[in-house]
Amino acid sequence: MINITLKQEQEKFIQEKLNSGEYNNIDEIITEALLLLQQKDQHYQQWVKETQDKLNIGIEQLNRGEGIDSEIVINRLKSKFYKRGKKTAGDTSKNSANS
Repeated sequence: MINITLKQEQEKFIQEKLNSGEYNNIDEIITEALLLLQQKDQHYQQWVKETQDKLNIGIEQLNRGEGIDSEIVINRLKSKFYKRGKKTAGDTSKNSANS
């Protein structure tokens, strides 16, 4: 048997769920909460696996010489960042050049 102490907000939330008629008892609420936590953990583990697989593929590509030079990557990112900044802020460089 596990004893837990709930915060006042948590007790209030559980009571609201019981009062809504959505759940018949606290056990149903705890069961659903644990199922949701399990699903969250499973999704996280799946994400970790997918990320590890992608990293392994990338490392294999680098080992085969299929990588892109870091300077090229940095310049591409800077270019994208600059273009995105111009779209959101507008191009003010023309106005300042004429001043």
